[in-house]
Amino acid sequence: MLDTGLTLVTGSTGFVGSAVARALLARGHAIRLLVREGSDRSNIAGLPAELAVGDLKEPASLERAAVGCRYVVHVAADYRLWVPDPEAMNRANVDGSRALFLAAQAAGAQRMVYCSSVAALGLVGDGTPGTETTPNSLEKVIGVYKKSKYLAEQAVLALARDGVPVVIVNPSAPIGPRDIKPTPTGKMITDTAAGRMPAYVDTGLNVVHVDDVAQGHVLALERGRVGECYILGGEDMGMQSLLAMVADIVGRKPPRVKLPVAALYPLALASEGLAKVAGIEPIVTRDILAMAKKKMFFSSAKAQAELGYTYRPAREAVADAIAWFRDAGRLPA
Repeated sequence: MLDTGLTLVTGSTGFVGSAVARALLARGHAIRLLVREGSDRSNIAGLPAELAVGDLKEPASLERAAVGCRYVVHVAADYRLWVPDPEAMNRANVDGSRALFLAAQAAGAQRMVYCSSVAALGLVGDGTPGTETTPNSLEKVIGVYKKSKYLAEQAVLALARDGVPVVIVNPSAPIGPRDIKPTPTGKMITDTAAGRMPAYVDTGLNVVHVDDVAQGHVLALERGRVGECYILGGEDMGMQSLLAMVADIVGRKPPRVKLPVAALYPLALASEGLAKVAGIEPIVTRDILAMAKKKMFFSSAKAQAELGYTYRPAREAVADAIAWFRDAGRLPA
């Protein structure tokens, strides 16, 4: 276990970041939370923490936030599956991550953790779990967000090779409390629980409790090897099985209509066209459909062996998510 010290956490007002902040507090760390001006801070209400106002696109604010911090856990990211300006996302996710770690190194931080994503890793896609070494390249990555996370991870790996003491973690699809936006996975759960999911696409994903992901960040800070990546995942599940689990927990009939991906392309084109005109997020995009053609399964064996990482059953994660959505008024009691 590391000597505890002041730890800077970014992204703490969000889903994963708020869980990481709580996990660090439980481990005895004093924490400083980087928050944007005017951000919704309900996820960190009542936490004993310093607040530093800043933004990934403002390097000077990152330098101020890093002063006096022994450790850094960088969770913040621009997470949207569709954006009108991809370069704005790259400025936050790629340039902002690089600027933060350089600022932290200059301030004397001893250990750092970067929250990447399985989106940055190679994907087998046929049901075989991917690992940290599954081949990948920018040309293979689908979607603006995933490309930004791939580029950010490559930038952070380069920093590690240059002596920045940073460890990388790659969460899969977190589920659980405080999914405030919600994430695409969280929205899928609420839609199914509320009976708004009449059909599904035959794909698959790796689901994990957000609190297990948070513990994985702490373990990476304490035990991870600099410059190494660690998948923080849980159970691989087909979409039909996951939606059936949600339906069973809330006492509904599960969606039974399986739609072919090709049938949704006209809807994706229409949604993207409307988004460009109205400036709203599309219901579905061609990139999302392209991703759905592959099962996004991953193995956490490396994190289990090297970090002592563990994860609980997917059903517990889903049940905790539903309970939180109900308490937050996002689902009927």
